[in-house]
Amino acid sequence: MPELTWQKSTYSSEASSCVYIATAPDGTIHLRESDDPDVILRASRAQLGALITSYKGSGAQAAPVSTTQK
Repeated sequence: MPELTWQKSTYSSEASSCVYIATAPDGTIHLRESDDPDVILRASRAQLGALITSYKGSGAQAAPVSTTQK
């Protein structure tokens, strides 16, 4: 896996439990949480968009996403 450049979410506080995001060269979006950085959620833009939309209460079905361990 290529080295990723991680950015902390602007919604994360300065304390623990921060969410980090990175985009791989193939466009895959990677998400991790600071308390368990070895668990990484990977999703396409479409999958992540569907997930966010469903959490916002629209009732849309989120596409499955995969997780990996480093």
